Amino acid sequence: MNFSQQQADPRRHAVGFSFVVVLHVAVVYALVSGLAKKVVDVVRAPIDTKVIEEVKKPPPPPEVVVPPPPRLEAPPPPFIPPPEVQVQAPPPVQPTITAVTPTPPPAPVAMAPVTPPAPAPTAPPAPVSAAVVCSNYASVMGDAGFPKEAIRQGLEKGDATIQFTLGATGAIKDIRVVSASHPVFARNSLRIVGEYKCQGQGREILVQVPFGYKLE
Repeated sequence: MNFSQQQADPRRHAVGFSFVVVLHVAVVYALVSGLAKKVVDVVRAPIDTKVIEEVKKPPPPPEVVVPPPPRLEAPPPPFIPPPEVQVQAPPPVQPTITAVTPTPPPAPVAMAPVTPPAPAPTAPPAPVSAAVVCSNYASVMGDAGFPKEAIRQGLEKGDATIQFTLGATGAIKDIRVVSASHPVFARNSLRIVGEYKCQGQGREILVQVPFGYKLE
C-alpha cells in the first residue's frame, strides 16, 4: 500500500474525528463543574513581593601605619688617654775655656778703572734733494727727454734712482745707481746728474735724485 492509499483510508479519519470530539467534551465539563473558576481564582490571588536588600560588605579596617625603625648611630669611641712621655732634662753644660784666634783683615781689592761704553754710531744724515743744492736742477730736468735707446728697445716707461756725495766746495763725487728698472734708464740718469752745477754747504752731504720716464 502506497502513501496515497493510506491517506484515503476511512478508518484514519474516524479516529481523528473521535479524538477532537472527546477533547471538546472535556473542556465543556471543566467549565460546567467549576474547575475553570478555581484556576481563575488561583491566578487572581495576590502576589507577595519582597525587596531583597543588597548585603553591604563591611568597610575594610583602617590601614595601620608602621613607624620607621629608630636610626641607630654608632656609639662614640671610648676615650683613651695619650701615653705619658718622660722627657729627660739635658745634662748641665760644663764651662769650657776656648781660645779665640783673631782673624786678619782681608787684603785690599784693587779696583780696575771702569771704561765708559763706546758711543753708539750716529746714523748718517738723510739724503737731500738735488733741487735744494743744485741751481740748474730745473733746467737740466726740463731738457731731459725720453731716452732714444729705450725707444729702439721698445720700452715705454721706466724709473731710476741716483745717489751722489756733494763735497764742501760743491764737487760731485761717488755717483752710483741705487735702483733702475732697466740699464738704459740708469745710464741716462747718470748722464743727467753729470750736468748738475751744485753749491757747497761747508760739509759733505748726501744727495739722492729719483727719475721717472714715460714715453709721451
